[in-house]
Amino acid sequence: MLPSPVRQAARELDLMVSERAADVTTAGAEIGVVVAYGRMIPASVLQQLPMVNVHFSLLPRWRGAAPVEWAILAGDAETGVSLMAVDEGLDTGDVYDMRRIAIAQDDTASTLRSKLTDLGIEMLLERLEDGAASLGAAVPQAGEATYARKIVPDMLELDWSRGAEELERVVRVGGAWTLFRGQRLKVSEVKVWPTAKALSALPGDRGVAAQISENAPGPEGVAGHGSVAGPGSVVLGDRGGAVLAACGKDFLELARVQMEGRKPVTGVQWWMGARPRLGDVLGLPCSRR
Repeated sequence: MLPSPVRQAARELDLMVSERAADVTTAGAEIGVVVAYGRMIPASVLQQLPMVNVHFSLLPRWRGAAPVEWAILAGDAETGVSLMAVDEGLDTGDVYDMRRIAIAQDDTASTLRSKLTDLGIEMLLERLEDGAASLGAAVPQAGEATYARKIVPDMLELDWSRGAEELERVVRVGGAWTLFRGQRLKVSEVKVWPTAKALSALPGDRGVAAQISENAPGPEGVAGHGSVAGPGSVVLGDRGGAVLAACGKDFLELARVQMEGRKPVTGVQWWMGARPRLGDVLGLPCSRR
């Protein structure tokens, strides 16, 4: 096993590295800094060494393991970094400092985490410039608490009965997937197409992979159109320049995808290789949560 970047940096700086939280009490430190530590720190340790936590959310919103991902999934307009005192609860400590940043429309979990990392470093350097004494006073968290539970793969399955904007946020978290002919299709980049735009880009019935039946449900406002089927159906639109997937509301352009055992490709490249046929629907079987 290879050392993590943090462990490698510690070794280069001749700093002690341990996997036991209790060992920090004998390190001679004035204060501990906790970042993305996935376990509760024992009260006995905190009594001997006070700690501050760099948490990537505007506490008490999104306490827990995956605050960056849940801020995107919820469609939050902003997030930030909270520098808080570590206590025995789950991200419940008093806050020394909190700074906000906007979540850009194209932010992924990766790009947003990078921005928050830079902001967190800036805050640490400022608030710990003179050691623990420069932290100042902490204030209790105020507002309604929400919890960001760990993201697991099943939560990243694209349920095409949901709206396109909601699914686009799932893709931005990273690791989104669906099924095509029983095989997993990873979806790493998409664009939302409003229904009116999508319909104007369709070439008509001829050459379209899926056709709607008389009573089949379709995306909101398009039932009976004649050239698209229900959620999960894929069509080649925009004169062959875009693969569009029907959602419960509006459409998603599949800009970049990857079939099991294959390399990532554009949606159009995938279409040319997979050649979807009449009746092929993404997400079958699709679990309903």
